[in-house]
Amino acid sequence: MQSTIRKQNYRRRADWSPLPRVVAVAWPYFLLFMLIENILLIIENRPLYRLNDTITSLSHGLIEHSGKLLFRAGESYAYFYIYQHFKLMELPWNRPITWYLAAIGVDFCYYWVHRACHEVHILWAQHQVHHSSEEFNLAVGLRQSILQGWCGFIFYLPLAFYIPPAHFITHQQFNLLYQFWIHTKSIKTLGPLEYIFNTPQHHRVHHGSNIYCLDKNYGGVLIIWDRIFGTFAEEKKDEEIVYGLVYNQPSFNPLHLQTFYTEYVIQRFNSMTTWRHKLAAIFYGPSWQPGKPRLGLEEDKVKVVPRPVYDVRIPLWCNIYLLIHFSIMVYGFHLLAVHHVGLNPLTVLTFVIYIIGSLTAIGMLFDNKPNACVFELCRCMVLVTLIQRMQFININENLLLTFEIFFVLSGLFWFLQSIKVLQISSKIKLH
Repeated sequence: MQSTIRKQNYRRRADWSPLPRVVAVAWPYFLLFMLIENILLIIENRPLYRLNDTITSLSHGLIEHSGKLLFRAGESYAYFYIYQHFKLMELPWNRPITWYLAAIGVDFCYYWVHRACHEVHILWAQHQVHHSSEEFNLAVGLRQSILQGWCGFIFYLPLAFYIPPAHFITHQQFNLLYQFWIHTKSIKTLGPLEYIFNTPQHHRVHHGSNIYCLDKNYGGVLIIWDRIFGTFAEEKKDEEIVYGLVYNQPSFNPLHLQTFYTEYVIQRFNSMTTWRHKLAAIFYGPSWQPGKPRLGLEEDKVKVVPRPVYDVRIPLWCNIYLLIHFSIMVYGFHLLAVHHVGLNPLTVLTFVIYIIGSLTAIGMLFDNKPNACVFELCRCMVLVTLIQRMQFININENLLLTFEIFFVLSGLFWFLQSIKVLQISSKIKLH
């Protein structure tokens, strides 16, 4: 009897005990591998990362994880509830078969999540954030929507009938972690492994806007799902892959890139005259038009050819300034992520809004928007106010004073800039 109780308690702890946030603690390694990729680009005599595009990608990563601090894994509650009340079998926690089934099951469900994010308009409105960069490098792997976790959680729920929650969450994190390294042009091919696993060569196709690349290679870890379900495409050696959206949005503002397509879906919804068409505008494919198939017609697809890459040249001092302030935002996010569990939800919301606002202001400066100076002035003054009015636990007072002085000086600088209505530089496009 006691042995049975011990086993039940062990299983309960295994299913519900806090799990390591693998993706969250992997950020230093992400940055390390990005540095290594730049070293390889130097060796290959190819262009390095662009600072504006890279910080935009990292900003999306911070915004996504900020959302996780707010939602507190709320999208997983349905999974926990189904497993607790309706599981069909109880697989042993420490048996290899459980780990294998969880790994394969999570990857299979990810294929359908990913495919749905391309074939359902409202889901694409969130997932397009990941495809919005005209570059293809490791930083792009971190470019995600704040609502990405909510887009496809329902597709994983069938696993809750037999896969313990701890296994599901662990393998879901490892699945996403695997997908980071496949965002690179530095690895050409992995030989026979290309047939089974999703690799950089396959994922380059997925990110392309060329007609043959559209809606292909959805796999996470395994590419076999695409081969089975007819969505696989080989990389063409004689055709340059064009990255980015078919209809690009020229901006480094992460808030704009997170929201503009949702606004477009709402416009499409409002433009339809019947409820059938209104619902289709939300749940059919992005290319759907009234009177046409759910995913649109092949002949209606836009042929994207190599095109100028959106870029804005700003002075070196401004790039340095933005890099320093972005680094401070990363540090601030780290502190929030470490202490958010013990904070009032309203406090967490306040700081998340400030982080998103800060990243937006940085993006506006990269875009050289006329009113960016005013937004940056407001951002600096808001942080000074927060430092003076709030109590920060576990943060050195001298460090807080340094930040306060630094942001006061930054605010004063942008106040002088805003009076002059200064344009930092003119926009140019790279080829």
